[in-house]
Amino acid sequence: MQTPKIFESEYRFCLILWEQEPVNSTRLVELCRDRLGWSKATTYTVIRRLAERGVLKNENATVTSLISKEEAQLSELEELMDKKFEGSLPAFIAAFGHRQQLSDADIAEIRRIIEG
Repeated sequence: MQTPKIFESEYRFCLILWEQEPVNSTRLVELCRDRLGWSKATTYTVIRRLAERGVLKNENATVTSLISKEEAQLSELEELMDKKFEGSLPAFIAAFGHRQQLSDADIAEIRRIIEG
């Protein structure tokens, strides 16, 4: 199953949800007002849209995610690699490595991950 698209403002909302879940929708409205400056209507609109796309569920005024933070991040990374690096992980890593100064510890950690 493909991970549903989560847009930037929705992702900021999801960060709050992932931190608090399961969370009462009224409490979520308060958190979004305080952290994002959103109105009640905006928060409920985002909840409805994300529920329609299968990102979260809202049952009995309790909101929980159906997509983990890690799944959302991986989906976004895959989309970036496909769009900007023609699906090539080596090209992505090379671009990142040339732009970002990697420490010896960073390089060792990347090697450890690759070697599994």
